[in-house]
Formats: sequence, structure tokens, C-alpha cells
Amino acid sequence: MNRRDLIAALGSAAVAWPLAARAQQPRAKVTRIGYLGLASASDGVRGADAFETGLRDLGYTPGKSLFIEYRWASGRYEQLDALATELVRVPVDVIFAPTTAAAIAAKNASATIPIVFSNAYAPIEVGLVGSFARPGGNVTGLTYYVSYEIFGKQLELLREVVPGLSKVAVLWNPSNPASQRTFEVKKAADLLAIQLRIIEAREPADLEGAFRIMAGERTDALLVLPDPMLSENRAALGALALKNRLPTMSGSREDISVGVLMAYGANRLDLTRRAAGYVDKILRGTKPADLPIEQPTKFELVVNLATAKGIGLTMPEAFLLRADEVIE
Repeated sequence: MNRRDLIAALGSAAVAWPLAARAQQPRAKVTRIGYLGLASASDGVRGADAFETGLRDLGYTPGKSLFIEYRWASGRYEQLDALATELVRVPVDVIFAPTTAAAIAAKNASATIPIVFSNAYAPIEVGLVGSFARPGGNVTGLTYYVSYEIFGKQLELLREVVPGLSKVAVLWNPSNPASQRTFEVKKAADLLAIQLRIIEAREPADLEGAFRIMAGERTDALLVLPDPMLSENRAALGALALKNRLPTMSGSREDISVGVLMAYGANRLDLTRRAAGYVDKILRGTKPADLPIEQPTKFELVVNLATAKGIGLTMPEAFLLRADEVIE
């Protein structure tokens, strides 16, 4: 082989070697997370943003090596099972199910894919986990309420600002498995000698009828139990509360709208953001069964002063000073 042929041969080998080496390198694994939302895509965008923020804080870049498969039930509980099954078939590595109902649907769809929730209520009682310390199975996450005492605190706050409070309406969605434990609200009310009127609202069309009942029975205030359908229709709910001049308490800052007087509870978006840490640990190899359930330790009081003025309620200055946020 002459010198010219030798150089050509070496040059061809130099070009072919990196191409062959690259072809033999394994492709980077693509991680897929299923997001099972009970709300609509438009109303659930804040939760989705909070979850993605939590992932970015941990070094993930959604859309590159990690993809999120979103499924939205638009407030229709009956759609959750089918959507959960879709995610299992994708397949995904982890299912993030923010709410109790979504977590139940995900668990029904798979006993092996890890499931993380962020705003579940009574996860032991509804069968999601075995215990807080050792969940067992494939489900873990963060709870929203710690006990019936949270309802007692909400009722106490209403009594502080509503003169002569004695009768409170409780609005709930019986389709929501997390709302089935209304006896906890009754227990809290009994301790405070407050009479309750439990009123159902399964869909937005039920709201006007619910407020007619409240007006007819002259309830002094309204406590709204956490529910995605009610949250998604917070504007309509708030407008009815304002129209009926009914002091209304919700469970989270995210539920505040014009017409809702105040909210007391854990920050649901913060819980959703922190749930990304559970997903991260699972992706790194920790089993859901070994990740203890986290309970909220911080609760915030938010007061809508514009609503107070709209319903003719004077808020004590000392009460406003205790609030974490006052909306003017």
C-alpha cells in the first residue's frame, strides 16, 4: 500500500469510528410522569405549574429527558378511571394524582406503578395507604387536612367575625370520596354548639338551589368543603354568596374569589410543588411503600376585605392583623 492509500484508509477509519461508536451508545432513557387532574386544563393550570416548578427546582427539565402526560377530567369524577387507565397504557413511570379521587382512580388502574398524591384527605380511611409512617403498596404523598380540628378552627374564625353565629350551612359534593366524612364537620360543630345544615351540590347547576335553601333557612354563614368542582366554579359560588350577603369560608387561598369572605387551611399549590420531591425520590429508586405520608404543618388565613364590605360586615382590626394576607 502506497503512502497516499494509507492516509486515505486511516482517514476513512477516523470518520467511521465515531459514527459507529455513537450508534452503539444506549439512548438516554425518557422518563414519563402521568398527571391525573380532576379539574379542567384551564382551572388546573396553576397546579400543573406548581408541580413543574417543583421538578425544575430539583434539576428536571420537563419536555426534554422528562415528559409529563396530562389527563384532565374537567370536574367529572366518572372520567377518572378511564383517564388513569390511559396513563397506565402509555406507559408512565409515576402517576401524580393531586386529589383523593384521582389517587383512588390511579390505584384502581395499577397496583405496580408508583402513585403520588398532594392534597388527599383521609388517605387511610379511603384505602389509599396502610399507615402514615409506612404507607405500603404503591401509593404515597402529602395530605391536605390533618384532622377534624381544622373544621373547628374554620368555624371558630367565622364565629369571631359574624355576630351571633349559631347556624352554618356546609356545602359539599357527595360525588367526591374525600367529602364523605362530613361527620367530622358535625363533630367539630357539636363541640362549638353550632347548628349545621348540610347541603349538596354535585354540579354547577345545583349551586343556585343550594343558596336558595340557605336563604330560606336563614343560615348565618357558609363553610365550603374542598372539592375540585366547587373550586372550578368559585366565581359563581362567590357571586351567589355576595348576592345573598352570606359570610363564606373556604379551605384554601386558591378558592378565594370576590364573594368568598375568607379561607383557612394549608396552601394546596405549595403541597403540589413539594410533591415533586416524592416523585424525585421514587425516580431515584425509593419505593412508595417506604416514603411516609407528610401532613401539613403550616396553615394560612386569607381575608377578602372587599367581600366584607360588599356584604356589610365589619372585620375587627385585631382579626385582620392576624391574617396572613388581606385582599383589598
